Amino acid sequence: MKLEILPDKAALGAAAAEAGAGAIRAAIGQRGEATIVVATGASQFEMLDHLVAAPGIDWSKVVAFHLDEYVGIAKTHAASFRRYLQERFVDRLPTLEAFVAIAGDAPDLAAEIARLNALIAARAVDVCFAGIGENCHLAFNDPPADFDVETPYLRVALDEACRRQQHGEGWFATLAEVPRDAISMSIAEIMRAKRLIISVPDARKAPAVRAAVEGEMSPLHPASVLQRHAACTLFLDRPAASLLRAGAPA
Repeated sequence: MKLEILPDKAALGAAAAEAGAGAIRAAIGQRGEATIVVATGASQFEMLDHLVAAPGIDWSKVVAFHLDEYVGIAKTHAASFRRYLQERFVDRLPTLEAFVAIAGDAPDLAAEIARLNALIAARAVDVCFAGIGENCHLAFNDPPADFDVETPYLRVALDEACRRQQHGEGWFATLAEVPRDAISMSIAEIMRAKRLIISVPDARKAPAVRAAVEGEMSPLHPASVLQRHAACTLFLDRPAASLLRAGAPA
């Protein structure tokens, strides 16, 4: 795990996007195509703004998969992650080869998960963009996370800390409105990506960052699993890095 500590969110987003764009260009140059995973949430705003504007990417050769989505939320809902990515990513890239979205409101969720698993099984993920939750979750794998399940996508229960974060960030008017389940990419599938770009701004994430970087690797702190990925970079702003001890690994 490598750390890059930036002065603010804007610099964090620019640096994370530049690193991810470089990996996408390299994959296209080597194989003529790239597969990426894109995430949502407040941590991804600035990164996505810079990524869609990155020069030299032939987006017609890129397939993007969706990291996670609430169960029971329609694409039109203000908190829908499909809507978020459609507006902030897909609509801004008219030549994108494909966007594989998670239909969290599908009438048959088992069939939807099977569809996603079949599609991603046929590809190797070049870059996965993600963040870390206030409870140290990775995607919607809340603690205690399952590090061993091999299924690429699965249905998961959201813990109260996760649901409070979604409410606190303003995605839902009340805590009661936050769904209790989601479809999420599994820890094992995230770790199979060749390159991980993890964007984590804000002081409220500082305890989770400390647990992920300096704590023991444990399902109780799901993002701590990133310690064992050979090509993972955490992009932090100074508030998010504020609880790391001096001399933390770089």
